[in-house]
Amino acid sequence: MNQTKDEKLGTEKLPRLMASLAIPSVIAQLINVLYNIIDRMYIGHIKDAGSVALTGVGLTFPIIMMISAFSAFIGAGGAPLASIALGKKDKDRAEKILGNGVSVLLIFSISLTIIFMIFKRPLLFMFGASEQTIGYAVNYITIYLIGTVFVQLALGLNMFISSQGQARTAMFSVLIGAVINIVLDPIFIFVLDMNVQGAALATILSQAVSAIWVVRFLLSEKSAIRIKRKNMAIDLDILKNIMALGISPFIMQATESAINIVLNRGLSIYGGDLYVGSMTILQSVMQLAVVPIQGFTQGVQPIISYNFGARKFDRVKKTYCLTISFTFIVASVFCLLTVFFPGTFARIFTTDTELLELIQKVMPIFMAGIAVFGIQMGCQTTFMGLGQAKISLFIALLRKVILLIPLALILPKFFGVMGIYYAEPISDITAATTAFVIFLCVRKKIVSEEALAKLG
Repeated sequence: MNQTKDEKLGTEKLPRLMASLAIPSVIAQLINVLYNIIDRMYIGHIKDAGSVALTGVGLTFPIIMMISAFSAFIGAGGAPLASIALGKKDKDRAEKILGNGVSVLLIFSISLTIIFMIFKRPLLFMFGASEQTIGYAVNYITIYLIGTVFVQLALGLNMFISSQGQARTAMFSVLIGAVINIVLDPIFIFVLDMNVQGAALATILSQAVSAIWVVRFLLSEKSAIRIKRKNMAIDLDILKNIMALGISPFIMQATESAINIVLNRGLSIYGGDLYVGSMTILQSVMQLAVVPIQGFTQGVQPIISYNFGARKFDRVKKTYCLTISFTFIVASVFCLLTVFFPGTFARIFTTDTELLELIQKVMPIFMAGIAVFGIQMGCQTTFMGLGQAKISLFIALLRKVILLIPLALILPKFFGVMGIYYAEPISDITAATTAFVIFLCVRKKIVSEEALAKLG
């Protein structure tokens, strides 16, 4: 008898299964990050305005990250619960979780578009915009906000495809949009001379196609769980569970906005526009480091969730051991590359000599803690996969809110502008160490019948 995709999560050999799910997920995450990175690469090479335009677009990141955070609130909160329900053979509950997720994502889309359209200009000045960069920032974000609904559905619902073991389908939903974006970017920016507005238009059109692909699949018989109108009525109990688990990834992404505000304002005060531009590049390189690990963890998380729901606890333990080992190794390799070859990464985004010199000076410092951060991501994925909302929330708050933001405000008073760059590795190392110690202390307790029963 042929097994369905979700049933293989509980039976197939782990190394093969992890590879089959993780590889497409890694590719999808790498492609996904191309949306913004390709924009920045092209924008950074706009004639006579590249560095200023790049800085202006970089100032919109807090808004873009906040929009993505709301999609993660529902997607990353609901997908593991749907996977656990599939492991319990409770398809009806899994589809109710999906249906509620669709409804809330649509509500978020309308609300976010209205709010950010009204307050975009004062927000951008608060984020560190100057009279020189505000025009580029406003032009980019205005068009981007029109496509908020596409971003919400494409990112949020794609996690429900991954949660059922359909990693290749989830990858193709991202691949389609990325190819369109890559083709349209140079046409809109250079051929049609649309500047940063062209980059934004290319992005939302590509996200629209991805969203259509995702929704169409979740309506089809190919999906183990399907979008049904009857399940879209808000169920407060289900929504409460989704948001309890989703608050952790939401905070992890939403606080990126707060961090961008703090970092950009600090760099603007202590350094100037050149230093703000350096952070745009550093965060792009950080994405290149983190995204493959996120792809791997997103790919293997359904294995943890499904087998936890199916009470195959030994299989859960083997999966998280392999996950944490892998994330640490990959993060360590990337850390070494960025520390020893900062100029190579910087030249991807700029040819400005002054900016290149600054990046080569600060990148080894900024990226120094990324190696142990791989351990935190492995632990965080395990907590999410097991439905451990409270622990996940604490770890998310620890790195960003408790450590990084205060450090970025305090250290410049002692070290000047360099203190802002020091804040990142200090918070990474401290948070990762704490997460690993907590994991070692609670791992037996959270992989148990008692922990599963609490999830309902």
